[in-house]
Amino acid sequence: MPALPQPIGEPTPQQAGPTALRIVLGAKLRRLRQEREITREDAGRAIRGSHAKITRLERGQVGSKQRDLADLLTLYGVLDAEERAGYFSLAEQANSPGWWHQYSDVLEDWFELHLGLEDAASMIRSYEVQFLPGLLQTEAYAYAISRLGYPGSSPRRLGRLVRLRMDRQQLLTRPDAPMLWAVVDEAAVRRPFGGSEVLRGQVEHLLRVARQPNVTLQVAPFSVTAAAAGSSVTILRFADPDLPDKVYLEHLTSAVYLDKRTDVDQYTLIMDRLCAEAYQPEETLDFLRDVLGELG
Repeated sequence: MPALPQPIGEPTPQQAGPTALRIVLGAKLRRLRQEREITREDAGRAIRGSHAKITRLERGQVGSKQRDLADLLTLYGVLDAEERAGYFSLAEQANSPGWWHQYSDVLEDWFELHLGLEDAASMIRSYEVQFLPGLLQTEAYAYAISRLGYPGSSPRRLGRLVRLRMDRQQLLTRPDAPMLWAVVDEAAVRRPFGGSEVLRGQVEHLLRVARQPNVTLQVAPFSVTAAAAGSSVTILRFADPDLPDKVYLEHLTSAVYLDKRTDVDQYTLIMDRLCAEAYQPEETLDFLRDVLGELG
């Protein structure tokens, strides 16, 4: 197997957004509960809820109300005023809306979580089979595939979806930008969504963005056998130790998030194989130039 390429640059710690902070707060509450050997059922009763509510809180799936948080901290023996204030401050930040809240009229609930995790990640590794990564799409390309994905939508809705995608890309140029390591199937590069002019502009954009210090781009040619992994996958890594790595698997109308160590390790192994067998970054630039030449 060829040597595994290394991403250009080093991951940078991120300023966690509200989604990540909810997960961090949930992890801290879970540790407190487990250290006191308190069951989810007992914790749920303390906040006038059920064990399912505690599960959602501990997984960071929902925000925590101040009254519920106060009762849980008391139950868990956190009585020091300064320590409690730290938890309340964390909860307040976790309950604040993210930048994507302005697009709530077009944003799917299952994708909102991904935006929050992506915003907090220190490294994003992705493999795309059918489309180019959303973080690397041009406006024209994004509009073309949005028309396919949302047939019958009004021009306003399509425009809002594309604007959301363009705003999302700003995380790659902010001061604490994450590392993006993307592997793209050759078919995704060659598929002419929107026509040859749109594809030409998209390939030119890939050539530019691939030279950013925090972006590593590889193309997996048709000969790569590791591509038998099948569907697209994204692995998100975080600088905060309270945030476990997560695997994101997107479907047409939903998504799956995995964070069990065995699952993450399995997908990481597949990703490593893809990166080892795909064109290396400089070879990828040569390939993109060839595609551009073919487009005339």
